[in-house]
Amino acid sequence: MYTAQGKIDRSQAVEQYLPLVRRHALSLQVRLPASVELDDLIQAGMVGLLDAFNRFDASQGASFATYASQRVKGTMIDELRSRDWLPRSVRRASRDVDRAIQRLEHRHGRQATDREIAEELDMPIDEYHRLLHDVNNGFIEAFEESGTEDSAASIISADVDTSTNPLDALLAFGDREQLAEAIDELPEREKLLLGLYYQEDLNLKEIGVVLGVSESRVCQLHSQAVSRLRAMLTEH
Repeated sequence: MYTAQGKIDRSQAVEQYLPLVRRHALSLQVRLPASVELDDLIQAGMVGLLDAFNRFDASQGASFATYASQRVKGTMIDELRSRDWLPRSVRRASRDVDRAIQRLEHRHGRQATDREIAEELDMPIDEYHRLLHDVNNGFIEAFEESGTEDSAASIISADVDTSTNPLDALLAFGDREQLAEAIDELPEREKLLLGLYYQEDLNLKEIGVVLGVSESRVCQLHSQAVSRLRAMLTEH
């Protein structure tokens, strides 16, 4: 991949890293609204890859593969943020879910059920489930909920390998020990879902088979689990 002068051969590198760009784009797309096109994510990722060629400094110790992966993912996230694709009403509703969960769990001293949360929000259970599906893209929202614009920018940085993982984004609220404790307090099904998704790398359809629920229900449970974690970590 390097020329005789020790520089990166761009044409060869583009060909070599195109599958990586596509892999990151597919990983993001499954968590995004249908209106987000795969080709747009790939195009943004290619911009990140080309930027990586210009900015890579081998003397910093990181391999080009690691650096390029971070730049590709970061540029895709920047593209999504620039579009402001998640409506403000959905963001507000997601914050309302977090607060409703906090109130209910303080009131009852246990994890709230779907129906209790829907009643607390004064909405039918079907509407609550639709809302969870809409905000399942919690990894981006978590960046924006983490505090100030500066802290969000630092988390979303292309040089930080957290751009596709809402659990890493939640570390903005505290340390890994706090996050691990919060996950351990989740209902068993939601805890299993997170393990299958983030540790076993199963996709939503595969998780649905394991849990015996639809892919849409997996989206809802994922969003609800992230809301529970945000509520617990915000309290801490």
